[in-house]
Amino acid sequence: QVQLVESGGGLVQAGGSLRLSCKASGNIFSINGMNWYRQAPGSQRELVAGITSGGTTNYADSAKGRFTISRDNANNTVYLQMDSLKPEDTAVYYCNADYVRLFKGPAGDYWGQGTQVTVYS
Repeated sequence: QVQLVESGGGLVQAGGSLRLSCKASGNIFSINGMNWYRQAPGSQRELVAGITSGGTTNYADSAKGRFTISRDNANNTVYLQMDSLKPEDTAVYYCNADYVRLFKGPAGDYWGQGTQVTVYS
């Protein structure tokens, strides 16, 4: 009933920038939080940044000062602007929609399929 589709990943040199996008579609009434997670090979998935429907943001320490999360509530879309990228930012980045209320059906959490970000030095 709900799909999250990410885009914007790719290969970038250290110091460069990428902008990730994630659009949620389906039978959506409202979305509480929209978040970006990442998972590097051999590591656990970790929260990178999150934003509430009211615009309150939070960032992992590793993302502070370099990444900016933003959101378009009207279009159920969340963005992650990543600047000053480092090789250690290399991971699969996943979009998460937290407590999605539907016009019909139970509320739930949803995940995108992931987009690869690779930063080379």
